[in-house]
Amino acid sequence: MNLEIKKDLVSNWFKTLQNSICHKIIDIEKGKKKFKSNIWNKNPTKDEGGGEFKILKDGKIFEKVGVNFSKVYGRFPKKFQKKIPGAKNDPRFWASGISVVMHMRNPLIPAMHFNTRYICTSFDWFGGGIDITPSKKDINEKKEFHKILKTMCNRHNKKYYPKYKKWCDEYFYLPHRKEPRGIGGIFFDYKKDNFEKDFKFTKDVGVTFELIFQTIIKKKLKKKWTPKDKEMQYLKRGRYTEFNLLFDRGTKFGLQTGGNVEGILMSLPPIAKWE
Repeated sequence: MNLEIKKDLVSNWFKTLQNSICHKIIDIEKGKKKFKSNIWNKNPTKDEGGGEFKILKDGKIFEKVGVNFSKVYGRFPKKFQKKIPGAKNDPRFWASGISVVMHMRNPLIPAMHFNTRYICTSFDWFGGGIDITPSKKDINEKKEFHKILKTMCNRHNKKYYPKYKKWCDEYFYLPHRKEPRGIGGIFFDYKKDNFEKDFKFTKDVGVTFELIFQTIIKKKLKKKWTPKDKEMQYLKRGRYTEFNLLFDRGTKFGLQTGGNVEGILMSLPPIAKWE
C-alpha cells in the first residue's frame, strides 16, 4: 500500500476518534459543558502541519479532560535524529496521533490516559497504550480493567497482552519514588510487523478505551467521597505530574519537534499537591 494512503487512513481515523470521544464525554456531562477547541500550526511561516486540541474544564464529572489530535511533519533537529529509529541518515519525519487525559472530579474515579500514534521516518510504525491511575485502591476495578485489555489483545494475538502489560509496568514507573504511576495497562511502540494488522489493532485500542472510560465512570459516578479522598487525589496527581514532566517520551517528542506547548501539557492536572 502506498505510504501516502497509509498516512491518510491513519490520520483520518485519529481525527474521527477524537470527535467520537468528545461526543461521549459531552453525553456524560449531559450536554451542560462544551469543549474549547484550539487549532494550531506547527510552523506559522511554512506548511509543517498542526492539529487541534480540545479541552473541557470544570465539568460536573470531568474536572479537566483534554483530547488532542495532531498531524505534523518536517525535519528532526540534528541532536534528536539519533534517538529516533530511521532518522539517523534522513531527518525527515511525518507523525500523527491522538492523546487523551482525564482528570476526574470524583477522586474515587481514576485518572485515565490513552494515546495512539503513527510515525514515519525511513520506515513507519505504530505506538500507544492505555493506563489508569487511581488515588484509592480498588481490586475489583483493577481486575476488570485488565480483563478488558486482555480480551481485546487476544482478539489480535495472545502474546500481546503479557508483552504490552509488562512494557507498561516498566514504562509508567517513577524511579526516584520507586513506585508505579498507577495500576498499569498496556503500552506498545515501534509496531511495524504488518500495516493492516497493526492498524486494526491500533483502532481496537481506541474503541476499547471508549468502552473502558464509560464503564468505569458509570460504575462510580454516584459514589460518595470525602475531603480526605480529595487530598489523596491531589497527592497522586503530584506523582502524575512528575512522571509527565520528567520521563514521558510523548511530552519530550512533542516539545522537541515544535509541537503546541499547551496541547502537549494538557495532560497536567488542574490542581496537584505535594507533601
